[in-house]
Amino acid sequence: MRKKLFLLTLISLLGVAQLFAQKRISDTIVSSLMFQATYAFQFPGGDLTTYFGNNSTIGGGVSYKTDKNWMFGAFGHFIFGDQVKNRAEILSLISTSEGEVIDGNGLYTSLALFERGYHLQLKAGKIFNILAPNPNSGFFVQAGLGYLMHRIRIETQFGTAPQIMDDYALGYDRMRGGMALTAELGYLLMSNTRALNFSVSLEFTQASTKGLRDYDFVLMGKDTKSYTDQYMGIRINWMIPTYKRAPQQYYYY
Repeated sequence: MRKKLFLLTLISLLGVAQLFAQKRISDTIVSSLMFQATYAFQFPGGDLTTYFGNNSTIGGGVSYKTDKNWMFGAFGHFIFGDQVKNRAEILSLISTSEGEVIDGNGLYTSLALFERGYHLQLKAGKIFNILAPNPNSGFFVQAGLGYLMHRIRIETQFGTAPQIMDDYALGYDRMRGGMALTAELGYLLMSNTRALNFSVSLEFTQASTKGLRDYDFVLMGKDTKSYTDQYMGIRINWMIPTYKRAPQQYYYY
């Protein structure tokens, strides 16, 4: 009888301890590791507008939200787009007077130009509990520091174009990279039911970049200029938090 009473008491104490260890997001600020998937639609600014139009990014990251609603994270984004400007200038050395490119068989070929790049960054920010369903949600501000690179990708649509194959392509892609600063303002929602966790924000990035290729065919040498490249856009994050949620209802017998 004593053993049964001891076991029941121990189980009860463990249950109480478990409830204290768990958090109810509806009335408590919780700390949590959050895995994120992210997408942004961006508009170019600064020197970036010389060669590129609007683009998109996809990526992911991991962040940590403290029980004071501070956020710290690391993210990686892949930049892609199909709006490349000044095509005639980029391909001027391998085009005919009519602007056509001749392939290895002496026939006209078609080239497609794309924007490609990546953005790696560390972010830190603060959530302000305004117009929110619980203490873990609200408007937030965030700043980021990282490295950004972009280039022009040239693809042959049909035929072959030895002028842009292998190492020759490096002389035409205008690859630039450098340190980048990001400012972000948005709204973050962590739902009470844990079913919906996302953020929507306005984002501005400015990068100080330089040419990364040793030789540019159009310039007939290395690009030694410094550039200010800017991205402005709307970012959407889908988040998977890892906090342990306490039950919303309790039953007593």
